[in-house]
Amino acid sequence: MNKLEQLANDWGFEDTLSMLESATFDSVSPGICINPGCNYSTEVEPDCDGGWCEECQENSVQSALILGGII
Repeated sequence: MNKLEQLANDWGFEDTLSMLESATFDSVSPGICINPGCNYSTEVEPDCDGGWCEECQENSVQSALILGGII
């Protein structure tokens, strides 16, 4: 499972497209740490590409819209 699929699953979306559609029209987006082995997720700004990961203690969280290539 890739990070985008993991994120959609974690947030209860039926599929990645549903998650991306929802995030496109909202002021926040689900985000996930892109480090291998870490699946920490949180709400972030839609254009987030270096958000703080509470698990890794690094700026490694990206929004679903960044991961999906929308932004």
